[in-house]
Amino acid sequence: MPLPRHHEPIVAIATAPGRGAVGIVRVSGQDLSALVLALCGRPLSPRHAHYGPFLAADGQAIDQGLAIHFPAPQSYTGEHVLELQAHGGPVVLQLLVARCLEAAAQIDAATGQPCLPHLRLAEPGEFTERAFLNDKIDLAQAEAVADLIEASTEAAARSAGRSLSGAFSREIDQLRERIVRLRMLVEATLDFPEEEIDFLEKADARGQLATIMATLASVLERARQGALLREGLQVVLAGQPNVGKSSLLNALAGAELAIVTPIPGTTRDKVSETLQINGVPLHVIDTAGLREQAQDEVERIGIARSWDAIRDADAVIFLHDLTRRGEPDYEVAEAAIAERLHIDEPQRILQVHNKADVVTAVQVPAGELALSARSGLGLDALRQALLERAGWHASPEGVFIARKRHVLALQRTREHLVAAADHAAVADAALDLFAEELRLGHDALAEITGAFTSDDLLGEIFSRFCIGK
Repeated sequence: MPLPRHHEPIVAIATAPGRGAVGIVRVSGQDLSALVLALCGRPLSPRHAHYGPFLAADGQAIDQGLAIHFPAPQSYTGEHVLELQAHGGPVVLQLLVARCLEAAAQIDAATGQPCLPHLRLAEPGEFTERAFLNDKIDLAQAEAVADLIEASTEAAARSAGRSLSGAFSREIDQLRERIVRLRMLVEATLDFPEEEIDFLEKADARGQLATIMATLASVLERARQGALLREGLQVVLAGQPNVGKSSLLNALAGAELAIVTPIPGTTRDKVSETLQINGVPLHVIDTAGLREQAQDEVERIGIARSWDAIRDADAVIFLHDLTRRGEPDYEVAEAAIAERLHIDEPQRILQVHNKADVVTAVQVPAGELALSARSGLGLDALRQALLERAGWHASPEGVFIARKRHVLALQRTREHLVAAADHAAVADAALDLFAEELRLGHDALAEITGAFTSDDLLGEIFSRFCIGK
């Protein structure tokens, strides 16, 4: 059920902050006819653009532009929507918002009531939230709106577009329908225990469940790929001072982002850059060189921040200097860093040996890489290794954008279906437990599209949207 505040009309600037050729002010509510007359001086034909002045209270024009009225339910929110397309100056748009609020509060001479009671400024994502609550889109599509706006690569934008069109939701709905049909068979059998039939055999419940689980595995894999397109991979460059971390960041980015000098400890704090490999966002962080004895307090803080970044990374490139291999002090420091890196999740660590262009007969252990940040030798192999470490192996075509909560919901569904299969595998199957696991799996799937969700989750999702969307 919509909360009480969702019955109140709302207004907001719907275009990005700053100056532009065109800016849009959007209003959504139950009846906007009085507001239309106050601002435009005339009724508007549905879904037609009308050029003219936007009127202040004294009848003077605030600006000239296009006004479009979208009657309910054929609108983005499912309510009546008024869009005012004006010149994109911040002051002009703020004046239009203020005029909407002022006009809404004016008393209608015929009714003695305000023209548009309780009009207020929209909260982040509230227009899209109303579209969801009014069944214009489901929750996965609503999230795809924000993901399309925030997409950092072409592949992410295309995948978000597929989710917005309903591709992801249709796959989830098909899975839910299959589970529902199987639940109906199971629960019908529970209702008539006197019928001595071998339900699992005659209804092919095991076969149906196996088909559902195979489909779920495919959807889960593509959701993981979509989540990677959305979130990207957090990669930290780690190693001793002067092993070439900043040079590697510059080489990967194709630009001089970090200062490179022969002086140890040049990088004092994190330097970040977002790149892309085959459409996958790669958030690369260059960190201060790791060593036991910092030269000063600034470097000590930088090293501490380096370890914090390493802890939070999806992948860590542990960079080694081939020109210093065999030096006693260098090898001791390498061993100390390696020991600390491997304490937790060693699979995150990618061993990379730099300066291969100045060393003859380069040999590195199996599974490790040799490259030159200066010449570019081996960079393509590093990019491919990072994609493999992230689990990326699908073409962006056919992948839909997804979020971590979608992946977790699909994983929970899989766990419940596995439990259901375990119950069905025993000779004397417990159909009530089988049915319960199917129900739990169905509920987990329903969370993705919002068919089963909580107001707390909705608040968390839509609060991350931009104002006016």
